[in-house]
Amino acid sequence: MISTIEKVIFLKDVGLFKGISGDEVHHIAEITEEFSHPPQHPVVEEGDSGNSLFLIVSGQVKVHIRDQELATLGPKDCFGEMALLDAEPRSATVTSLTELHLLRITQSDFFEILTEKPEISRGIIKTLTQRLREANLKR
Repeated sequence: MISTIEKVIFLKDVGLFKGISGDEVHHIAEITEEFSHPPQHPVVEEGDSGNSLFLIVSGQVKVHIRDQELATLGPKDCFGEMALLDAEPRSATVTSLTELHLLRITQSDFFEILTEKPEISRGIIKTLTQRLREANLKR
């Protein structure tokens, strides 16, 4: 079990939360749920409804659409960030390659914290916008 302070330290190193102050990251740490996931099993599947963001504390996953691998992610990476903003179906499957230790943030908890601390959204929107710009340059 990870303490809240350890979660804060971890989250400050996650790219999605780089633009957010330590106090604001503390609020995010409080809404994270910690869990483990076995190797070689899907964490999320393409087409499923999405309502959570996942942060990898330890382990590795592959992001893929059927047999086409899109990325391999490891510690301090996250996936499912778009699910925090909308409830659209997952665009890819994410399968564990190793035993995973994850933190999860649900959309409902995230929206609740944004209501209390709207300044958190600015840092996250800035990071997501940057990711979209980078993805467009790769085309």
